[in-house]
Amino acid sequence: MKMTTASAYPEAVRAVRAGELNADEAAEQLIKRMTDRELLGLLDGDSPGPLLPLIPVLLHRRPFVAGAVPRLGIPGIRFSDGGRGVVIGASTAFPVTMARAATWNPSLEEQVGLAVGLETRARGANYSASICVNLLRHPAWGRAQECYGEDPVLTGRMGSAMTRGVRVHAMACVKHFALNSMEDERFEVDVSVDDHALHEVYLPHFKAVVDAGADSVMSSYNRVRGEYMDVNHALLTDVLRHEWGFPGFVTSDWVFGTHDAVSSLQAGMDVEMPLRLVRARDLPAALRSGELARATVLQSARRILRTSVQHAATRELATPSAALIASPAHRALARRVAVESIVLLKNEVLGDAPLLPLAPATGRLAVIGRLAARANLGDHGSSRVRPPATVSPLQGLREALPRVRITAASGRKERTAAALAAAADTAVVVVGLDQHDEGESVVTGGVDVGVLGRAFRAGPLRRVVIGLAHLASRFVRGGDRSSLNLRPSDVRLIRAVAAANPRTVVVLIGGSAILTEEWRDLAPALVFAWYGGMEGGRGLADVLTGAAEPGGRLPFVLPADPAHLPPFDRTAKSVVYDNKWGQRRLDGDGHTPAFPFGFGLSYTRFEHRLRGHRFDNTGGTADVLVTNTGNRKGSTVVQIYAADVSVPRPVAQLLGFQKVTLHPGAETTVRVSLDAGPTLQRDPDTRRWFPRSGDWALLAGQHSPVSWADAVPLRCPEEPADEDGLSERGQTGCHPAPGWRGAAAAPPASAT
Repeated sequence: MKMTTASAYPEAVRAVRAGELNADEAAEQLIKRMTDRELLGLLDGDSPGPLLPLIPVLLHRRPFVAGAVPRLGIPGIRFSDGGRGVVIGASTAFPVTMARAATWNPSLEEQVGLAVGLETRARGANYSASICVNLLRHPAWGRAQECYGEDPVLTGRMGSAMTRGVRVHAMACVKHFALNSMEDERFEVDVSVDDHALHEVYLPHFKAVVDAGADSVMSSYNRVRGEYMDVNHALLTDVLRHEWGFPGFVTSDWVFGTHDAVSSLQAGMDVEMPLRLVRARDLPAALRSGELARATVLQSARRILRTSVQHAATRELATPSAALIASPAHRALARRVAVESIVLLKNEVLGDAPLLPLAPATGRLAVIGRLAARANLGDHGSSRVRPPATVSPLQGLREALPRVRITAASGRKERTAAALAAAADTAVVVVGLDQHDEGESVVTGGVDVGVLGRAFRAGPLRRVVIGLAHLASRFVRGGDRSSLNLRPSDVRLIRAVAAANPRTVVVLIGGSAILTEEWRDLAPALVFAWYGGMEGGRGLADVLTGAAEPGGRLPFVLPADPAHLPPFDRTAKSVVYDNKWGQRRLDGDGHTPAFPFGFGLSYTRFEHRLRGHRFDNTGGTADVLVTNTGNRKGSTVVQIYAADVSVPRPVAQLLGFQKVTLHPGAETTVRVSLDAGPTLQRDPDTRRWFPRSGDWALLAGQHSPVSWADAVPLRCPEEPADEDGLSERGQTGCHPAPGWRGAAAAPPASAT
């Protein structure tokens, strides 16, 4: 292949697409034509450091570019965020990631990923940092809404689905690697974790997304075992590259995520994002002096160019039109996701029927609360999306019920709200959280700004940036939550409205757990509607009116007492992460939750019966007979759990799940794919995976189980193991026998 200078990169892409070269060969040909300055330019952002104060403005107008080489036609990495939609321009705002986790529907999440990737490319970007799979260790985490909840299997499957969708049009980046699950001290906190918890709890979902084809990984700000992640060779190279075989490139978290130019490159962090700062200052001299080996530079250059060329050669050929952005099809998808995410937590029978869906004879409806008429899409940080229009809960109900007299109040005056409620057939109270209560922290108080050099530490630029951050914090605090309760004013409003009208529906808006103990008994119906995206109001109205079923299930446990959760100190400079969190912690300690992990009601009723399963230490399947015993069409999520039942308090481990929709009276057998990871453990010395000890049992249910009385054995210890460590029925229903000492299992896609 002969390249002209300006067409070198397009020709390389064409040759890979045609099968004339592979991506590695194409990358090598490009590297041979590059100067040292151009090679080093691949390793950081293209914007000069003095543009730092303009980041909030530029972020929403064009992609951020890193590693462009116009002389050779190399476009570089063209970055856009996109966890709930593309942040550039006016784009489709989907429900937040946590809401989409509540759908328990990976195929639907793949459609969201496809739409996000398409809009990313239509905005001129080729790289989307849209897959956040950090585990929800504690619901007070300010950016909880950006993750898929507390379970590694659910997180791994949903993140993998998003990755597959995004990659059709854009390179998919998974973040924040690793152990990033607190916000206020994210720049400095040091996470201590033992090998078992690290590999069996906090990393498996990252591996699942890498196995699904993620092109890039973003390193986190925090430290792990004393080392900042950008210089953490043990995780970026030993685990990510050597153990998992990740072939793509690693970028830093933004601005403050690179602490040492040379050490970060040697550790395996390929690109400093998004500006020319630490590396532009230090790498040229380090390369000339020999402190930085040329081979290290070439290694990162190959990863970046190989991945970029491979993506460009395999993505959809046609460039999507900007007319597809926030198109009717994408808005319809956002509405469907909102419907499937809504979790019905409580629905008492009043008279002859449950309170929800709203009775057809409803003539007057009171819609009350400070969030009822607001476009409340969630965090206003880096994941913020600005859609062309947003439908509030009040607007959605007015559209859906044109013949119903709907009165509305903000709820600031409780007497006025109570009077409106008393005059209505039913009252809907919309309360919860917004960007002031939780989100990305805009204050840089704990960051080591020394990473930006002496000029920044002492110069006016530092004062400008810190000043802007603190000014912004006056309007949008964000950050970690100080309480899991509603605001006191919201609780008073619920009490006032429920006292005035016994037919009160409470709608919770938020991105993570909200405690309900002090007021839940007052309201006969309770709905969790999340930050529902630009069509969230219509989706909520669909569910409340019965035009659609509430399709959501909790992606985390809702405790009765915050003391039942792990400790959480938003100011901590060091923390310890173990394998006791969420539903698992409650199980192990014997606490009953307000609502268990996986819980959600339907407008109909379902029965689940496990008919059989096949399982070994590579995974398996379970067949479950599902029957709709109610009188209307609806959906349920078949959930398969395993636990060691030899201990006094079995701790449930999700192995697999499958959403199914059935007409009334219908039944079907659902085959659920099972992940072996939660039943395996990793030897830290050999890095081999082998079965956990104990008497493991399997159970099919509609949420995390409260009893294991009906569980069936997962293993068959009464049968002798063969020389490969499998029982005679090892491939048709049993786990390897407890005494298994055969070849190590493959590293699991997910493990707990």
